[in-house]
Amino acid sequence: MSEQLTIALSKGRIFDETLPLLAVAGIVPAEDPEQSRKLIIATNREQVRLVIVRATDVPTYVQYGAADLGIAGKDVLTEHGGEGLYQPLDLHIARCRMMVAVRQGFDYQAASQPGRRLRVATKYPDIAAAHFAAKGVHVDIIKLYGSMELAPLVGLSDAIVDLVSTGGTLKANRLEAVEHIADISSRLVVNKAALKTKYALLEPVIQAFARAVASDTPTHDKETDNEHSAD
Repeated sequence: MSEQLTIALSKGRIFDETLPLLAVAGIVPAEDPEQSRKLIIATNREQVRLVIVRATDVPTYVQYGAADLGIAGKDVLTEHGGEGLYQPLDLHIARCRMMVAVRQGFDYQAASQPGRRLRVATKYPDIAAAHFAAKGVHVDIIKLYGSMELAPLVGLSDAIVDLVSTGGTLKANRLEAVEHIADISSRLVVNKAALKTKYALLEPVIQAFARAVASDTPTHDKETDNEHSAD
């Protein structure tokens, strides 16, 4: 039985923007994961398959060798840890910003002075805590898994920390972005053991991705609201 290369991807924007990169590497999925219930998807290359997982699980699958490589957002790698992973490329896809947002009219400047205390709703508690600790602001972190924009509107929190692309969802819910935390894009992550044992399979894919990024082949400026880009 020949060696097989397994690539971990998540549905949605990351998958869509990875397709041009895969094409440059000569890899074409046999099915669209949005239309299929399958979690393991074959490709036009017998030795290459895709596994479809939650975005937050991509680093785990790669780290433990269930996948040889994968594509994960910087937000996921920062929040959930990218330790033990080789990260050779910033792919410059699924780009957005990690921002602090509040309801319109809220005096964030005054509320975020050193020594003050804020209630912050987010699905990125480590990123949020580190950001406000660096500012000397005390925070009560409220972990949420979705509908982040609702929290300030109903008094659950003073602010949210979330991913923002166009800002359309914030505006529709009478919120505004008030502070930039980090620029986010997706990274190629590789299992270190697989890099040695499957080098002949892995290296051409990594190099093809690198050429595609260098030549700006993928669509890097796809403007969509990105609240689901990490999950």
